Amino acid sequence: RMLGSMASIIPERKNAHHSIRQSLDSHDNVEVEAAIFAAANFSAQSKDFAVGICNKISEMIQGLATPVDLKLKLIPILQHMHHDASLASSSRQLLQQLVTSYPSTKMVIVTLHTFTLLAASSLVDIPKQIQLLLQYLKNDPRKAVKRLAIQDLKLLANKTPHTWSRENIQALCESALNTPYDSLKMGMLSVLSTLSGTIAIKQYFSSAPGAAAATARSFDLVKLAQECCYHNNRGIAAHGVRILTNISASCQEKDLLPLEQDAVFGLEALLVLCSQDDSPGAQATLKITLTCMVKLVKCRPHLSQSVVESLLTQLHSAQDNARILMCHCLAAIAMQLPVLADGMLGDLMDLYKLIGQSATDKKQELLVSLATVIFVSSQKALSTEIKTVIKQQLENASNGWTAYRIARQASRMGNHDMARELYQSLLTQVASEHFYFWLNSLKEFSHAEQCLTGLQEDSYSSALSCIAEALKSYHKGIASLTAASTPLNPLSFQCGFVKLRIDLLQAFSQLICTCNSLKTSPPPAIATTIAMTSGNDLQRCGRISNQALTLSLQMKHSMEEFRSLAMRYGDLYQSSFDADSATLRNVELQQQSCLLISHAIEALILDPESASFQEYSSNGTAHVESEYERRMMSVFNHVLEEVESLNRKYAPVSYLASTHTACLCNAVIALLKVPLSFQRYFFQKLQSTSIKLALSPSPRNPAEPIAVQNNQQLALKVEGVVQHGSKPGLFRKIQSVCLNVSSVLQSKSGQDYKIPIDNMTNEMEQRVEPHNDYFSTQFLLNFVILGTHNISVESSVIDSNGIVWKTGPKTTIFVKSLEDPYSQQVRLQQQQGQPPSQQQQQRTAYSRF
Repeated sequence: RMLGSMASIIPERKNAHHSIRQSLDSHDNVEVEAAIFAAANFSAQSKDFAVGICNKISEMIQGLATPVDLKLKLIPILQHMHHDASLASSSRQLLQQLVTSYPSTKMVIVTLHTFTLLAASSLVDIPKQIQLLLQYLKNDPRKAVKRLAIQDLKLLANKTPHTWSRENIQALCESALNTPYDSLKMGMLSVLSTLSGTIAIKQYFSSAPGAAAATARSFDLVKLAQECCYHNNRGIAAHGVRILTNISASCQEKDLLPLEQDAVFGLEALLVLCSQDDSPGAQATLKITLTCMVKLVKCRPHLSQSVVESLLTQLHSAQDNARILMCHCLAAIAMQLPVLADGMLGDLMDLYKLIGQSATDKKQELLVSLATVIFVSSQKALSTEIKTVIKQQLENASNGWTAYRIARQASRMGNHDMARELYQSLLTQVASEHFYFWLNSLKEFSHAEQCLTGLQEDSYSSALSCIAEALKSYHKGIASLTAASTPLNPLSFQCGFVKLRIDLLQAFSQLICTCNSLKTSPPPAIATTIAMTSGNDLQRCGRISNQALTLSLQMKHSMEEFRSLAMRYGDLYQSSFDADSATLRNVELQQQSCLLISHAIEALILDPESASFQEYSSNGTAHVESEYERRMMSVFNHVLEEVESLNRKYAPVSYLASTHTACLCNAVIALLKVPLSFQRYFFQKLQSTSIKLALSPSPRNPAEPIAVQNNQQLALKVEGVVQHGSKPGLFRKIQSVCLNVSSVLQSKSGQDYKIPIDNMTNEMEQRVEPHNDYFSTQFLLNFVILGTHNISVESSVIDSNGIVWKTGPKTTIFVKSLEDPYSQQVRLQQQQGQPPSQQQQQRTAYSRF
């Protein structure tokens, strides 16, 4: 059993393979069962062991002397025989024989399940396995076998939906229509609802030869879903409406359009039923219902009005648990369709006033959810009345944690005025100075962003004053944020994001100043001709004077600064492995805004002829997840259109500085007028991943170097452990770890020698896959040059999509390269003019051979 537990660490140990094989022949039942456990684990890890043990397992299963209970433990080993096609084929033939030879319930259940797992792992004969399971589901009268068949069909529906044919789905529909048992019907509907959200549903409804037959097949699935929508069992009804929703969302055929109304009516009926029930089952069904509503509204916007009205109607009479979920649903719909948001505000504010009279935990949660929907619904600044109502209810019936969560949501939705007031009210309610500085920094950041909301187009002097005021608050905030950090919580992402925001605002301010200066010194009509004659394109921007040349250089410096900021935003993106997708998208949008301005400077001022617009054009068909992203993309498109229009309208010969600089300044103001969204990762880390490295050899004292002779190589072993938080792999998982080793000569000792460049530096990279969150590898390093070398080992991770994330850490050790004794003696003798001794020979690892 211990060997079996270590199979992932020692999968190819031949002595372990031999011990397990011998123990399978033991007369002690305890030892045989332990050997079966070890054989299963090693078969999953080692191809050689699986190939060698397969015949042995087959003989034991088919042997008459093997007891049935032992066969039931041996059969699951065959699920690991998927390492090559011939092995999987022979295992499948054996399982086929067992299914027909041993018809007992336990044997059929174990064999069928092993059959399914083998097919899913080897990706061979999956359609045959689906047919076999459907055959047992239809013909076998035992409920246990039917349940097992449904469970395995669900597994295959999740893993390989593209292998399901129309005939398979039709057979499953017929079984669901004919079964009298609700539990079995719910299982079959669960499989069908899974398939309805995949490519399988398009194959099912696709036109085929024989239109009448295709219509009949289509009718069965629709008939089943419509029949189950109003079933007295909530689970069956939920699967029914989910199937109708998926059909309506994915199929565009005209004869299926009436199903939209059926889906809406079914969803409304389930909403009324589940919103009045506080049981866990009702809450689970309600979650399915609300998810289907969001999906249906996203794909069929013309149905949104009736869905939102039904949600608002039920919101007043529903239980508190249901209200929280319904608020989340309303927020998701309002994010997708902002046009619906204004109509919600009246009902939401009435409910908010009503709920604020109670102080239970569920009411507190509901206050946060309702406030989130209100923030989403108020796409522009909150009105004074709404802010007064929210603050009044928070004062009456909420605790500090609820107020903080609402303030956090306000910062995420861009309502910085409300957020600033809430952070200000919480400053005196915390006991820790770190929390005080954290809240104070959030208050300053909100105030800084609030300063930018007063920007107006073509008002550049007021824009400069607004940016200056915002920078003043940002600098106060970054000082508080630094004070709020601790060794256990260094707030590295928050500090990096805010520093980039400060530098971006300073770059915007400098650009507006440069544009104003350029307007006071416009180029003459012959500036382009002079620039072309002199070969200095910068002189196109102004008169041939030192002042104009300085402004031109400043404009070029601004373009390079925006490109540098874009690179820094890219570095921040790469270092945020644990961030959620919305936070990463926010960072990406900031990076795109920097690239946009740098491109506009180049296209309008520096080099209009060679500027290209194709690589900067945004994809209008991409799905937008948030209102912030929608507004930013709108600004991007508008600025690109303006820049391209100016380039077409004014040729370089008739270059007009005032028009072009005004376009640049208006682009900056348009970007700043979109309220910045502080996303979830700024406040909350749902996934936590860190790597700890250990190097050997390692010195006792970190500042003390490791001594190595210059004619030898240092074998550096790097070991590491991947540490996870409470939710590992929530957003992305580590596929492998990339280790970079580099050495730099810090101080040289001894004489200078002519040494090949290859021997002067060490630059190596290795990728290792962690096993049970542990990894190790080795590097051979040369230190030919005498002196002290600084060795840096930096780790980065590669996720399941092949994307590299610079997570760190970076570890450093020092190595002192010493001259070997023989070379030192020869050198001393040469310096003293004595011939080297013939008896003494160099004693190295190579001289022995």
